[in-house]
Amino acid sequence: MTGGLKVLLLLSLCLVGWTVPIDRNQDPPEEEKPEENADTGLYYDRYLREVIEVLETDPHFREKLQTANTDDIKNGRLSKELDLVGHHVRTRLDELKRQEVSRLRMLLKAKLDSTNAQSVQMDHASLLKQFEHLDPHNQNTFEAKDLELLIVTATKDLENYDAERHEEFKRYEMLKEHERREYLKSLDQEKREREEKRIEELKEKHRRHPKVNAPGSVDQLREVWKETDGLDPQEFNPKTFFKLHDTNGDGVLDEQELEALFTKELEKVYDPKNEEDDMMEMEEERLRMREHVMQNVDLNHDRLVSLEEFLKSTEKKEFNNPNEWETLDDTKPVYTEEELQRFEAELQDKEMELGRRAEKLRQEQELLKERSKALEAQKREYQQAVMEMSQKQKEQQALNRQPPSGPNGELQFQQEMQKLANEDSQVLKVPINQNGVQNNLPAEPPQNLPQHTS
Repeated sequence: MTGGLKVLLLLSLCLVGWTVPIDRNQDPPEEEKPEENADTGLYYDRYLREVIEVLETDPHFREKLQTANTDDIKNGRLSKELDLVGHHVRTRLDELKRQEVSRLRMLLKAKLDSTNAQSVQMDHASLLKQFEHLDPHNQNTFEAKDLELLIVTATKDLENYDAERHEEFKRYEMLKEHERREYLKSLDQEKREREEKRIEELKEKHRRHPKVNAPGSVDQLREVWKETDGLDPQEFNPKTFFKLHDTNGDGVLDEQELEALFTKELEKVYDPKNEEDDMMEMEEERLRMREHVMQNVDLNHDRLVSLEEFLKSTEKKEFNNPNEWETLDDTKPVYTEEELQRFEAELQDKEMELGRRAEKLRQEQELLKERSKALEAQKREYQQAVMEMSQKQKEQQALNRQPPSGPNGELQFQQEMQKLANEDSQVLKVPINQNGVQNNLPAEPPQNLPQHTS
């Protein structure tokens, strides 16, 4: 990768966002998120990286990057070369921009939805103006202005990157002190004195560590040369050292390669197994060391250390006779008592707001419970009514299958059969003669029978 492209990639590192979690067990409250375009504009690192990768495929643009200086890249003058790239590159860049605009639209919609503003008609062209890394008036094609805005915005964000990291660490330290004080308040006098003594013992134990060499000094670099590289410290050679730790061979030491040089010094002070050592403080110490080296070595302030800059730094008096490095324990607290009081007031306001929200949610939960009970009772009534209707239908169906009954409960078809039987008995009734003997002959002779003569 060329040095110019590496500068662009480094500009994008600030967009990933390194933050010290205020509370590692919960998400940060919404109030702590950046306002306005900051809460949405700082998440374009993927877009920036994809644009850089596409530009790197064009031979003409790549050649211009090789000869461009850092100022040409950072001030946007290099963007004018975009008009000369190949058609397939421009087509891919257009596609990336349309995807980014679509992502921003979804982000804006989600933001409006979260603020209960769903009914508000969105004017995307107007809302997109809050994003500084692209041209909102042209949402379909990637032009030279887009590349210029992208680089300038990333550069501006990068300038505030370290300051934001320090501010996050300050808030972390203030929260830790606040929680310590609140915990001590909850104890009785005897336990409080015992706990305060224990805390002081831990602090003192943390302070008892080997001497820390000043970052970037000959002693510090020789220690890396010996412990990490396994070489004789008496044969230390700055040029060889530079090439050994330019791990990707691009001719410069970036921030990550520099910070890797401080690991041995940090291990003297911090051990994750020790209760008294805070790993968040270790990362702040690493950042302070890197800033110290950059301030003394990075002459053109491009956040990269070239071989020439590195060799010049070894010629300075401070390189061979540095001042003793002061760790965070040796310096004054990163916050003042007034800042701590303001921070605690903010926490109290947030706790009160969370309490109001919790009470509102509790009331809504109680209301939902009451509604649930009413719905459950109504459900039981409906079920009972359905069961009764079902029972009546079954009874009616049973009645429809039975013959009709008489006034005394007897079935009507039995009455009909009795009546028919009586009629039959009348028809078949045998006459009785005067002597009481049945006459088997019919009372009247059958008609139309032939008459016999004697």
